Amino acid sequence: MNAPRPIAEQEAPPARRVGLINFIAYGSNDFLGAGSMAIVSGWVLIFYTKFCGLSAGQAATIFAVARILDAFTSPLIGHISDRFGGHWLGRRFGRRRFFILAAIPLLPSFALMWLPGQGFLYYLVTYVLFEMVYAMEIIPFETLAAEMSTDYATKAKFAGYRILFGQVSAILAGFMPLWLIEWLGKDSPQTFFYMGVIFAGLFMATAGFLYAFSWERHLPASALEGRKGEGVGSAFTALYRNLFSTMRVRAFRLHLGMYLGGYISQDIFNAAFTFFVIFALAGTTAIASGLLGTLYVVQLVAVFIAINMALRSSPARAYRLAALSFGAGVVALIGLWWGGETGASWTLYIPIALAGLGRGALNYIPWATYNYMADVDEIMTGKRREGSFAGVMTFIRKAAQAAAVAGVGLVMQAGGFQSRAAVQSAGAIHVLAWVLAAGTLAVLAAGIAVSFRFRLDSRTHGVLMAEIEHLKAGARTPTSPEAREIVEDLSGRSYERLWGRG
Repeated sequence: MNAPRPIAEQEAPPARRVGLINFIAYGSNDFLGAGSMAIVSGWVLIFYTKFCGLSAGQAATIFAVARILDAFTSPLIGHISDRFGGHWLGRRFGRRRFFILAAIPLLPSFALMWLPGQGFLYYLVTYVLFEMVYAMEIIPFETLAAEMSTDYATKAKFAGYRILFGQVSAILAGFMPLWLIEWLGKDSPQTFFYMGVIFAGLFMATAGFLYAFSWERHLPASALEGRKGEGVGSAFTALYRNLFSTMRVRAFRLHLGMYLGGYISQDIFNAAFTFFVIFALAGTTAIASGLLGTLYVVQLVAVFIAINMALRSSPARAYRLAALSFGAGVVALIGLWWGGETGASWTLYIPIALAGLGRGALNYIPWATYNYMADVDEIMTGKRREGSFAGVMTFIRKAAQAAAVAGVGLVMQAGGFQSRAAVQSAGAIHVLAWVLAAGTLAVLAAGIAVSFRFRLDSRTHGVLMAEIEHLKAGARTPTSPEAREIVEDLSGRSYERLWGRG
């Protein structure tokens, strides 16, 4: 591979100042990112089984089909957005932002997922449709923090605003069924359809807000991915070559380990929790909604704490403390159930608070560190490939969530869970409790183990960015032995093979 040219072909315009309106616009888009995921992980399995009569196996099939299709669509969108700058639409609307604009009229597809009284095929098609629209909007969005700024603290603020808005949307996802049940006066499947309509409107509004107050960095032609005249076959070959190449970045592999540890553990917990409240704790959908809403309120408070910890301390250290808090909440919840508590007991809010404190930080930290992955990749390749990383992240996130939700459903079905049944057998309830506890804690432990090897923080990122500028100026040797050690640890590659040389 030829090394990139050391001097940019044309002068870049001065960097734009990131103001409060830009942070808010960027963060608000996580109403779609986190809000839809919170609703799906917390409610879709119980909607399909309790209200629509689908078996847990049919629900798992829906998730599996969506992930197979997503294996092509999510990476492809990231790949195309990296190369879209040469198209006139990309020049007019932005190579990333064009896709955000185009997705807005398609976002009402979220409401269609929650229309009650339909069959298996309907729910399969509507779920797959929304997942594709989600990828079309969220992958370009995930590149914009790196597009709008190169500063470590600014990127951390982008992640903070994103997670704060994401937690607000999760609070709505938790409490809204309770509010709608109180308004409708019954535990009705229409509750979820109205929730879908409300959230679809929010998704459209925030996507438009994001488009209006975001921008993309100027890049010379040598830093852009793509070649003119590529056919479909060569484009797919390049696509998966780029995807596999993102996994060569050591910091990104470790980041994914922490990310999956924090998020899959929450997906397992969310998928099992509503069933656990209704059947193990003899609660109702309204009680489950109130507990989930409280959990997300505590998570919102925890994000403020996590932002401060991640900026002042090591993100990896903050991650471990958060995982321990979440794990303690899970253990306490199972302990209360074992001791005979029911869904009406106020003591359930103690483990909910512990879990929420940990989960808020677990939501923030991986997305804060993600914003620096394209910087590590740049020192390796000399190119900016935010789209490729966003495609991988979105695919892995959705695949992990689907696997967690489907896995919970399949284990429940194997344990004797019966759809539409008002009461479950003792064996089915014990299986549900073990899924909630053992599944959550095992994945958390894996994330903690990975965190001990992750060393990206504000200091090491500063060294990384200085070395990038050093190499851009034509240098071929590191500025110091310490700089060599840091960039080799983050990249997983010797210094002599950086900047497209190996």
